[in-house]
Amino acid sequence: MAATVWKGFITFGLVSFPVRLSAAARADRVQFHMLHRKDLSRVKEVWFCAAEDKPLDRAEIVKGYEAERGEYVVVDDEELKKVAPPTATTMDILQFVESSEVDPIYFETSYYIAPEEANAKPYGLFAHALQETRRDAIAKLAMHNREHIVLIRPAENGLLLHTLFYPSELNKQNRAGSAAAKYSIKELQLARTLVEQLTAEFHPEQFTDTYRANVEELIAKKKKGQKIPATKQPRHAPVIDLMEALKNSLKSVPAIGAAKPRKTPSSRKVA
Repeated sequence: MAATVWKGFITFGLVSFPVRLSAAARADRVQFHMLHRKDLSRVKEVWFCAAEDKPLDRAEIVKGYEAERGEYVVVDDEELKKVAPPTATTMDILQFVESSEVDPIYFETSYYIAPEEANAKPYGLFAHALQETRRDAIAKLAMHNREHIVLIRPAENGLLLHTLFYPSELNKQNRAGSAAAKYSIKELQLARTLVEQLTAEFHPEQFTDTYRANVEELIAKKKKGQKIPATKQPRHAPVIDLMEALKNSLKSVPAIGAAKPRKTPSSRKVA
């Protein structure tokens, strides 16, 4: 059974049912260890007291919030549990939204929602209701020492939950400039044709992590004492004639999927 990261209730009107959350995904990358260059022995992290200039045991360490410069308020786990809001054990559905309404820029972490076996009926009913109405649910959930806004949506065989960033957490100052640049109708038509030519159904299993594969190959070659060739990087020249670049793209890029009728774009709020 997957590790449970949260257990509690979903409340939907006067209906409530117990659920548990487990992580929906985990980044898979090559793991490196820190080693002493001299003898390649493992290096371990040591907690050090700056005032006494000596290492500390884990039992000697407490959590502290810097209220003013150099002045700390110590808080322990039991005190944090005492002030946890009701959302630490119950997710009250606050509202429902159209399934396309929340901009994915707000999505933080994804979790599977599983029902407790004895109460699977209300879970199934809730999931089916979301699917039939094409709605997602918005709720609040406290875990990992913070209260999250969450989006619950129907997925294959169950429910998914996404924690959402708060608007203040978005780096709006890093947002790209306006896309209202001048271009001709012909250039737009060619760009749309290129988009159609590269349109296909999304099958995530066809994509692989080339960087990870290259790192694993590097490790294998170093282990055998073989030479490691550098990966050739593409060179990009600035586009001088946009129309010509689009025409050449249509000639050189093969169509990857059968063209499908375009759907009217659904409205989505942009952060």
